[in-house]
Amino acid sequence: MKTNKKPLMLWLAAIIFMLIFVVYQRLTGPTHPVIGKTEIAGNLIRYSLLRSWDKTGDAEIKIKVQNSDVNGFCKYRRFKSYDDWSIILLKREGEYLTANLPHQPPAGKIIYYICFQNRAETVILNHKSTIIRFTGAVPPAILWTHIIIMFAAMVFAIRALLEAFTKGSKIFPLTLATCIFLFLGGLFLGPIVQNYAFNAYWTGWPFGHDLTDDKTLASFILWAIALIKTWKNHKHRTWVIIAGLGLIAVYLVPHSVLGSELDYTKLKK
Repeated sequence: MKTNKKPLMLWLAAIIFMLIFVVYQRLTGPTHPVIGKTEIAGNLIRYSLLRSWDKTGDAEIKIKVQNSDVNGFCKYRRFKSYDDWSIILLKREGEYLTANLPHQPPAGKIIYYICFQNRAETVILNHKSTIIRFTGAVPPAILWTHIIIMFAAMVFAIRALLEAFTKGSKIFPLTLATCIFLFLGGLFLGPIVQNYAFNAYWTGWPFGHDLTDDKTLASFILWAIALIKTWKNHKHRTWVIIAGLGLIAVYLVPHSVLGSELDYTKLKK
């Protein structure tokens, strides 16, 4: 008796595409550390500069520099503020040089540069400034549930898209599952995560310009239309394809772009 391997292959393809988008979102998002390497005093130094901090206390920048003749400083100021630049010397802690950036309220940002020095030269690690955003801590159970459900939504969305392209018979249940997961992960848990991190449930349209919120809402609307169409006609394909391609398009927008941001210039002194 022959088994139909087509559904298995389509599920495998959906999972692979989901993983590709997850990696893309991770590497292109504004919270991914700035990773690089430089050389000073004949020593190669690899560094990772933080762009996100969700812990209590000051944000610790920590770089391994074994040569004790190398020291340096950090130049920083609050992003979107009228502050003058502040300079702090890097502290040596064993093999590491460290700098502590002052803790900010949720959505507050600091722009900073790291410089290394020895007797002969000065090396700027990040000629293009690095910006670190401070967030509130999200309970791991809520955060990971949100992440897993959004991954599931992506898998079901791609699987529904492939089902529509191949004219399969499971378009409606796959579309229904996509809508359920998008609603639970994006429109229910998403605002809860947002509130823990930035003290606001929703900062997208019409209250703000957070692209993460906006693209989640746009994706759900497209899939809701696709659900209505496939509920009326289980063989309907057009809106499933539109919703699937739309979801892929919004996932090509890096995560957290135009996200919550504290504008210090508008705060009362």
